[in-house]
Amino acid sequence: MDFVAVINDGIKQAMISKDSIRLETLRSVRAGIIEFEKSGTDKALGEEEFLRIVNAGVKKRKDSIAQYEQYGRTELADKEKQELAILMEFMPKQLSEEEVEAELRAIVAEVGATGAGDFGKVMGVAMKNLKGKADGTIIQTLVKKILA
Repeated sequence: MDFVAVINDGIKQAMISKDSIRLETLRSVRAGIIEFEKSGTDKALGEEEFLRIVNAGVKKRKDSIAQYEQYGRTELADKEKQELAILMEFMPKQLSEEEVEAELRAIVAEVGATGAGDFGKVMGVAMKNLKGKADGTIIQTLVKKILA
């Protein structure tokens, strides 16, 4: 899949439809892609790199939403929520909390974790296996709960 073309097409459509929020959001993704291409790694933009760029935007929007809501800036939080929804279109389907917990229990059994001391082992495998499919905070909370 040509991620650059998908983003550029989305930008063109947003310009035609005068959707300023979508345009701004997709431009931020394109900026991340350009930054990756200029990083000098001589690596083609693959799905993993694209998801990393989009995920960084998702995390930034979630942090902003939490801060805006904390200080009562609902209009700014609403804008960030709209941007987050646009970014989530490019992310893989997110697992429910029950699905994440089932995956984590399988990982705990796989690595032979027995208690809280094995937290690092479980988190390493979990973050690798569930990358992009679940929020890291949820994974961390559930791993602590399972190992407790």
